[in-house]
Amino acid sequence: MGYAGNHLATIVTGAFAVVLTGLWAPMVDYAPILNFVFIMAVSITWFLTLTCWLAQKSTDYISNHPHHPVHQKKSLSNTQTIQVLTTNQVNLSEIKQIQDELSAELNELKSSVELKDSEIERLNQEISNLQTLVQIESLKAELANLKILSSKRK
Repeated sequence: MGYAGNHLATIVTGAFAVVLTGLWAPMVDYAPILNFVFIMAVSITWFLTLTCWLAQKSTDYISNHPHHPVHQKKSLSNTQTIQVLTTNQVNLSEIKQIQDELSAELNELKSSVELKDSEIERLNQEISNLQTLVQIESLKAELANLKILSSKRK
C-alpha cells in the first residue's frame, strides 16, 4: 500500500498543479499568450489531479470489497485441496455402492438409447416405404394420363 496509500500519482500531479498555480500569480501581468498557456496548464493539471484521485479511490473501493466479482477466487490453493482431501475420507464400500448405482443408471441410459435407435430405424424404413408408395401412385397417375391421351388420339 505504501506510505501515501497508493496515491503517489495524485500527489505528484497535485504538486505540479500547485507549482503551476503558484507561478501563475494573478498579480503578475504576463503577455496574453503566456497568460493563456498558464490558464490551460493549471486547469489541465488540476483536472488530472482530480482524475488520479478518483481512479485511486475507485481501485481502493473495489479491492476493499471482496464480494466484487473481479476479485473472487475461482480455484482452491494446494493446501486447501489437501485439507479437503484429508477431511473427506470415503469408505471403499461407499465407493462401490456409488459405482454400482452409476453403472445401473448408465445401463438404463444405454437401453433407452438402443430403443430410440431401433425406433428411428423403423421410422426411416417407414419413410422409405411411403416414398416408394408415392412414386408408385405418381406412376399410376402418369399412366392414366397417357391412357387418356392415347384414347383421345384414336
